[in-house]
Amino acid sequence: MPSNIFGANLSIPIYFLLLLDGIYIKAALSEEEDPKTLPSVIMSRRKTREPKEENVTLGPAVRDGEQVFGVVHIFASFNDTFIHVTDLSGRETLVRITGGMKVKADRDESSPYAAMLAAQDVAQRCKELGITAMHVKLRATGGNKTKTPGPGAQSALRALARSGMKIGRIEDVTPIPTDSTRRKGGRRGRRL
Repeated sequence: MPSNIFGANLSIPIYFLLLLDGIYIKAALSEEEDPKTLPSVIMSRRKTREPKEENVTLGPAVRDGEQVFGVVHIFASFNDTFIHVTDLSGRETLVRITGGMKVKADRDESSPYAAMLAAQDVAQRCKELGITAMHVKLRATGGNKTKTPGPGAQSALRALARSGMKIGRIEDVTPIPTDSTRRKGGRRGRRL
């Protein structure tokens, strides 16, 4: 009588439970059968229908000649440039890309070139979502730091306009303190 190394009788059929597409199939194997040569009926896959391709449009339904507005928040510091598009309420983020996502070197994150690349990506994604026009909110670091936008602000705005986006209102939303914590630099200021 054939047996394995553990002394188990191999003449008794061994049962395998196969799970194919969520259906349990019980298959009996005797010692001369190989699991690879199970009946093709058990191993065959269910035929699936090929999904029909449909044109899926993202975003709201639009009539011809109608503009769909988003709000682009451009935060241009001297270390990076953020281009962040939301819906009109500002609650829903549609796309957010920074200059640092477009260049390798840290020193180039705030450069006009990185801002231009980021703005082109943002415009492309907005077109996919059906947004055709934008209100711009431009922000510098502000607070008790500099109120001047970084070098990427102008090129980001220009790249958005060049890529076919209509520009609505341009607004400066740099936070201006009415009174603030003490600015860095000490009593005598930063000495150059």
